Amino acid sequence: MTDVGTTVLDGHVGLLEIRRGPDNFFDVPLLAALLDGCARLTQEGCRAVVLASEGKHFCAGADYAQGDPGEGPELFDLAYLLFEQPLPMVAAVQGAAVGGGLGLALVADIRVAAPQARFSAAFARLGISHGFGLTLTLPALVGQQAAFDLLYTGRRVPGEEAHRLGLVDHLAPVDALRDRAIAVAGEIASSAPLAVASIRATMRRPLLDGLRTALAHERAEQQRLKHTDDAREGIAAMAERRRPAFTGQ
Repeated sequence: MTDVGTTVLDGHVGLLEIRRGPDNFFDVPLLAALLDGCARLTQEGCRAVVLASEGKHFCAGADYAQGDPGEGPELFDLAYLLFEQPLPMVAAVQGAAVGGGLGLALVADIRVAAPQARFSAAFARLGISHGFGLTLTLPALVGQQAAFDLLYTGRRVPGEEAHRLGLVDHLAPVDALRDRAIAVAGEIASSAPLAVASIRATMRRPLLDGLRTALAHERAEQQRLKHTDDAREGIAAMAERRRPAFTGQ
């Protein structure tokens, strides 16, 4: 079984499924597979795509306990290409969307989540800076002050609060989550495809124009901070399931 599966559904909707359950950690090969999956679904005539995951969590971010998720430049370049791919995307979020997993959820145009979902920009709890374009995507959804709160604290935001904040567009019971996301994607796919493509390209142009600069800065800061004592302590504390003791070194 591959780490990413693609299925063409009725109504010109494609399903792009991460198959690394239960946690669905991401790394460079997974992002490359997601990008390839988007290309396949585009070639097969899909007009909208649902990004979903098998298992307990949507994406628990990078598995730092198992090492670096991949070289910074390549990972961040793939992140940009995922934002740039042409299909309107609806994310179906169950369980955790943490760190880079939150960034991946925000690649989508629309998010459907279960009340049990939880979102966390947990980078500062690992001793590193944020990535995956969250510099731009997070404030655009929740506002600058709420983005500061989420990034500084790394706190967990449950599905219902995420909906109130604007991180989530629709709530659905976990057993109906994927069907709801497919229905939302189906509504998009039923509109005139050339018009939808034009609208998406126009609406996302300011984001894409700013992303290269934002991603380059995020990448540089992550590379700088991951060699600090605080980053080593944050990653060790995560692996040992304890509260980190940061020193500012």
